[in-house]
Amino acid sequence: MFESSAWMLLPFFGLCALTATTGAVFRPGPWYEVIPKPRWTPPDWLFPPAWSLLYCALAVSAWLLWRDGGWSGAALPLALWLLQLVLNAAWSWLFFGLRRPDLALIDAVAMWLAALALIIVAFPINAWAAWLLVPYLAWVGFATALNRVIWQRMRAGMVAE
Repeated sequence: MFESSAWMLLPFFGLCALTATTGAVFRPGPWYEVIPKPRWTPPDWLFPPAWSLLYCALAVSAWLLWRDGGWSGAALPLALWLLQLVLNAAWSWLFFGLRRPDLALIDAVAMWLAALALIIVAFPINAWAAWLLVPYLAWVGFATALNRVIWQRMRAGMVAE
């Protein structure tokens, strides 16, 4: 069964790669550099490898759900998977493209909720698929907290010295 279904990994990786392009298109600019970030902000070099691993886990998770549940048996988790990808792609556009951390924060909360719901509905179909999503949920939660602090500092008019 694995050999005949492994080709389906490609579309899931492709959708993750497409989502990742928004992070490459909408990047931090000078306006972002002047915002004093909290000490717990990860270094810039960490984001590409972290997101690469998370996108790989997302793709494999979706594939496991499809493999074990099929399109009809895994319809809800796959729909939630797609929803969180759309929200993920929208975040970079909202935060960096539009420079609207307030809207990006709403998006981030929705993304976290979609990821949590995805984990919950994935467990009965494939526990490994659900567990693969836990680091993503943690990272999105962390990113949401960081987004909130940055939004608060921007709202307060704080800039770097």
